[in-house]
Amino acid sequence: MKNITTRFLFGAMLAAASAAPLHAQATRTWVSGVGDDVNPCSRTAPCKTFAGAISKTSAGGEIDCLDPGGFGAVTITKSITIDCTGTFGSILASATNGINVNDSASGFPNTIRVVIRGLSINGAQTAAQNAQGNPGSGLTGINFTSGASLIVEDVIIQNFNAGSAAGINFRPGGTAQLTVNNSVIVDNGTGSTGGGIVVNPTGASGNARVTVTNVELINNAGAGVSVNSTGNTGPSSQVALDNVRLSRNTTGLSVLSPAATTGLTVSLQNSLVFANTTGIRSDGGTIQIGVGNTTLQSNVTALVTANGGTIQSFGRNRLIGNAAASAFNPPALAEQ
Repeated sequence: MKNITTRFLFGAMLAAASAAPLHAQATRTWVSGVGDDVNPCSRTAPCKTFAGAISKTSAGGEIDCLDPGGFGAVTITKSITIDCTGTFGSILASATNGINVNDSASGFPNTIRVVIRGLSINGAQTAAQNAQGNPGSGLTGINFTSGASLIVEDVIIQNFNAGSAAGINFRPGGTAQLTVNNSVIVDNGTGSTGGGIVVNPTGASGNARVTVTNVELINNAGAGVSVNSTGNTGPSSQVALDNVRLSRNTTGLSVLSPAATTGLTVSLQNSLVFANTTGIRSDGGTIQIGVGNTTLQSNVTALVTANGGTIQSFGRNRLIGNAAASAFNPPALAEQ
């Protein structure tokens, strides 16, 4: 009897040990253009798509690219890093979002931390669309609705011209941070909506903390950067832009705070606002925009204010060659 029991226990242990790897998640996984999503996503047996790899990557882990393949759209619901540095992988997102970040259905919403690095995210403009001058069919490059933070670094986002039509759509319902660095966001938006980066915190708790550094926002319909408190009654959101190029957008920087919504604080430093229809627009009485060491050149109108909005100068700004005369609101902000 003892031998039978021993053999039974030993067999059960072996079965459990052999089954464990089927459910285990790795802290680091890999994707390749010649991979397969049935693989374990190891370096020697990579997956083919980000969606296939993310299910096999543990929370807080990292997905790396072995080659510059196209790895498909992905929805992120846990802390993760997607890093294609050195290979520059891509996402082609026809009629959909490239990356969704949303942990609202998790047990701990507004907590995940996501890093996107070294990627081309393309709204899949076909050759025929390009030849006819038609926009791409992608909806949003990166759509953030719930999480604690999003870092976007060394990324190109282009051709998102349908639906919400934005390169990055940052719409937190809680307190969240967005950092964009060393990136190019071009040819997004449609008509007067959407654009390059759209910051629109929502509800009574939405609170955006945004830093954009060394970023080019070019030829976006709507706005290069849009900061909008519509539907938001939470704490005042803050956006800092440093060394950005806002060029050939409908509006370079648009800040809108309708009555009865939260205030907005925006800083634009060491930047170029060039050849937009409107350089900077401030619409609403609870907006504080400070601009320093920035050139506004060849815009149809450099500065526009409405409904009590103001745009103030820290000094060392240059307004030249704009078709319509405009000026900063007094008083000038002192440099100390």
